[in-house]
Amino acid sequence: MFASSPAYEQGPIRPPSEAGSLLLRLTRNCPWNRCLFCPVYKGDKFSRRSLDEIKNDIGSMAEAAEKIRILSLESGFGGEVNRQVAAKVQAGHPDLFQVAFWLFRGGENVFLQDGDSLLLPVDDLVEALRFLKEKFPSITRITTYARSRTLLRRSVEDFRRLKKAGLSRIHVGLESGNDAVLEYMQKGVSGAQHVEAGKRVKAAGLSLSEYVILGLGGKKMWRDHALDSARVLNAINPDYIRVRTLAVPSASPLYEKVRNGEFELMPDDDVIREEKLFIERLQGIDSYFYSDHILNLLEEVNGKLPEDKNSMLEVIDRYLQLPAVEREQFCLGRRTGYFRTIDDMQNASLSKPVEKSYRQLQEKGISVDEYIKKLMLRFI
Repeated sequence: MFASSPAYEQGPIRPPSEAGSLLLRLTRNCPWNRCLFCPVYKGDKFSRRSLDEIKNDIGSMAEAAEKIRILSLESGFGGEVNRQVAAKVQAGHPDLFQVAFWLFRGGENVFLQDGDSLLLPVDDLVEALRFLKEKFPSITRITTYARSRTLLRRSVEDFRRLKKAGLSRIHVGLESGNDAVLEYMQKGVSGAQHVEAGKRVKAAGLSLSEYVILGLGGKKMWRDHALDSARVLNAINPDYIRVRTLAVPSASPLYEKVRNGEFELMPDDDVIREEKLFIERLQGIDSYFYSDHILNLLEEVNGKLPEDKNSMLEVIDRYLQLPAVEREQFCLGRRTGYFRTIDDMQNASLSKPVEKSYRQLQEKGISVDEYIKKLMLRFI
């Protein structure tokens, strides 16, 4: 047996694509923290962690990895972190489990937290990345969130230095390409600034992932939101386009605007029509398009542009051509965890519980759309 590993900090969020990544905290919270749609960090102050703090955390993670390796050896697994070793760690040493899970998943990917890690001085970032790769030679990918306004403070040469030090990918919350939507949501950036920031990242050879929030324009601005988001992304040509569907928890400042009727949320069918227009207008780019979030209704809408564009639109058309009752039942089944694809509706073991729930809502006079909006808040 061994003593607990020294503590290291972790922030509250990471992209779904980084589920198996080691989480290394470089900054705390978000330096902007004004976006109306965002429920995270509200009331928390932004701060930069010192290089010494970061390196101490990396050292603590390396110590944890060594203790896990010793446990594997003592358990007869030759230092390998397999499912049995991970289970032993989880049961007896939960403080080491995050590192154990990471090693079990291959020990290759790292995500830098929190919301805007690139605000650290470039020299500190380079040294932190160098030290991280020194302690964990198995690392092959390092990614981070960053705001477009922060990216504009960095030169292409700065990004090249970071890439050489080991940074692989930058995740950016585009959210929208429409200036009116961005201003209303208090994003603190314009569509043109998104374009310039994205181009700098691409020019340095870094991978770029841009996020768009479906439904962010609400009923009033949905069309401009779709068209301008596509226009901005066409100008950037990011490596990845990832969509999220708007949900408004009570912790977000947008919640009160929804309650008083100033901002009107779109029902699922309208969000899907917006997504169709958005995809139709993506042109001249070779991005990967992902619907990799539980909030998205049509998880099947994934592919490589331009070759998979028609197949993605066919999925959307297939949904929109369903009878109204079947569309409502699919929405209900998706939000309650029964359906992942449209074909799942043909599986009786999945569809029967959904149909039962649908009938119960009708009998009680409960709107399916309103019920679904409440269900979606569970996934934020």
